[in-house]
Amino acid sequence: MRDRVAAARVGRLATTTRQGRPHVVPCCFVLRGDQIFTAIDDVKAKRTLALRRVDNVESHPEVALLVDHYDEDWSALWWVRMDGSAALAAPGSAAHESAIDLLVEKYEQYRSRPPPGPVIVLSIEQWRAWP
Repeated sequence: MRDRVAAARVGRLATTTRQGRPHVVPCCFVLRGDQIFTAIDDVKAKRTLALRRVDNVESHPEVALLVDHYDEDWSALWWVRMDGSAALAAPGSAAHESAIDLLVEKYEQYRSRPPPGPVIVLSIEQWRAWP
């Protein structure tokens, strides 16, 4: 499971809005130990760095990240879901800088433009996978 997650390029982050509605977005991430780090970047067009997922983590820290692989050969399908609680690492903090270093190492696109926004730190409490 860990190898699949570590090698994956994209996951789907599931959070809950203040109103209790699900909110799922694709994201870049990096796995280190039992933590997942995903940052708010400005590489892709956004109106603001104050994104809903950040507000969601502040109001409902229970989150999940789903990583999967699809193939026309259905015997090659798999998914891994990590459930846990999330916190924010603010820009300038040691936790933020460490997470950004890991993300820059994994994603070439971040090397010339590291994410300036907060980092969502998911502390994994449960792993689920198929198959």
